[in-house]
Amino acid sequence: MLKKVIVFLLVVFVMTSVLAGCGAPSSTRESITALMGEEPQTIDPGTNSSVDGGTYILHAFEGLTRVDKDNKTAPGIANKWEISTDGLTYTFHLRNAKWSDGQPVKAQDFEFAWKRALDPATASEYAYQLWYIKNGAEFSAGKAKAEDVGVKAKDDKTLEVLLAAPTPYFIDLMHFPTYMPLRKDIIDKYADQWTQKPETYIGNGPYMMSKWVHDSEIVFVKNPNYWDSANVAAIKEIHWKLMSDDAAALSAFEAGEIDLVDALIPQAEVKNLIDAGTAKVYDLVGTYYIYTNVDKEPLNNPKVRQALSLAIDRQFIVDKVTKAGQKPAEGIVPYKVPGLDATKDFRTEGGSLISKTTQAEEAKKLLAEAGFPDGKGFPELEIYYNTQSGHKAIMEAVMEMWKNTLGITVKSPNMEWKVLQDKVNNKDFVLARMGWIGDYNDPMTFLDMWTSDSSQNNTNWKNAKFDEAIKKAKSTADQKIRMPAMHDAEKIFMEDMPAIPIYYYVSVYLENPKVQGHIIDTLGFLYLQYAYTK
Repeated sequence: MLKKVIVFLLVVFVMTSVLAGCGAPSSTRESITALMGEEPQTIDPGTNSSVDGGTYILHAFEGLTRVDKDNKTAPGIANKWEISTDGLTYTFHLRNAKWSDGQPVKAQDFEFAWKRALDPATASEYAYQLWYIKNGAEFSAGKAKAEDVGVKAKDDKTLEVLLAAPTPYFIDLMHFPTYMPLRKDIIDKYADQWTQKPETYIGNGPYMMSKWVHDSEIVFVKNPNYWDSANVAAIKEIHWKLMSDDAAALSAFEAGEIDLVDALIPQAEVKNLIDAGTAKVYDLVGTYYIYTNVDKEPLNNPKVRQALSLAIDRQFIVDKVTKAGQKPAEGIVPYKVPGLDATKDFRTEGGSLISKTTQAEEAKKLLAEAGFPDGKGFPELEIYYNTQSGHKAIMEAVMEMWKNTLGITVKSPNMEWKVLQDKVNNKDFVLARMGWIGDYNDPMTFLDMWTSDSSQNNTNWKNAKFDEAIKKAKSTADQKIRMPAMHDAEKIFMEDMPAIPIYYYVSVYLENPKVQGHIIDTLGFLYLQYAYTK
């Protein structure tokens, strides 16, 4: 029996036709220099899991949807789509778009890319982000074949997607980096080296790579084959500088050598730069954590994890250390993530699940119950963090709190960002500084990463009740069922504390005031395709 369908029409379709031919804004300069951090671990859409890598990807690739100049979801490679009345079948119709080498973008490119990310052989951390697709999770677990996955190119310009359950935010996911299309012929020929050279890093976005000097810079130039090239990319060349030294970054910015710097600011200078208007603060939906490896002693005892959390003065950290308007964490999910009540957010509805200030007596009590009264017999641990003065200051403050309250000593080796990522991904740590910026604006993006089978859960934590709550929330689009189930899941997580939330992120940027039109969204991504200079 044929299902009735709802044709999904956006006002932006009309806006696109109105704006067509208007051209990109005029710009006094043809290039912009931006700094997102040090050398990325990867810029492969299928294996990337970081905001910096994602930002590069979102300039070189485009998904079925894209972010428009007003920071809204708009048609991308798909110019229209239909959604079945049960919310389970999506049919995307692709426009005539080309890859950077001139070949046509096909529906098969999306099918290949999504199944590649799901394939256990790819070892994608973000495989679980495609488990919304029917049999996606089963394929990742080796319990189904690629042909069983609910994504199918019906022809070169039609992509049909079957979901495992209704997913209210699925269209917004279509411009997330993992959902970008990929060229099978390129990856078959160059394997994991395909991202390393301009001639093999073939994309379909507004820019394309022209040079990569490792540990120095990546250069992108305007892609003449991009379908909307006339209306975007007033800036013809982007120089992505690569460095981890925040003092050097500030000096380069002040010398006019860099136009935009993301968060790489000497911690001691943050407040002064914000007060002077040199640095701007943007809202993010994200949480700064300390990961614990629950398979490592003594972190395998939840009382130890809770004691470590209770000993932290989160209010002190945001007031005296970070000083950029961050808020102390009160749960996994930050503020400004929608809840059940349209007048509130999920965090407000869920209330405070951890204390903002040190709870010394309770922390000492739990540590004693775990067998370490006043810290006696507690082993010396290490907490890893990536090189940057901001992380160093936070980790030093936390370690001092643990020492003063619990009588324990923790060392803090620092390392390059990609080295830290590798250690966490390989679960080669006891404690590690990490964080999470939402992939979309729904509580689920902060919760389903902790399920027992999630490729993003690097803490080794498993909890059947938590898994069941997430499964319940994912089984329906009914918010009256979803939201309570996600609140239940968050409470379970906070009781077991496999990761210790510290504060909720903001994004602090050094910005050349002459740069206009750029977007810094609440998910942490920087978009320069609409930027220009005065």
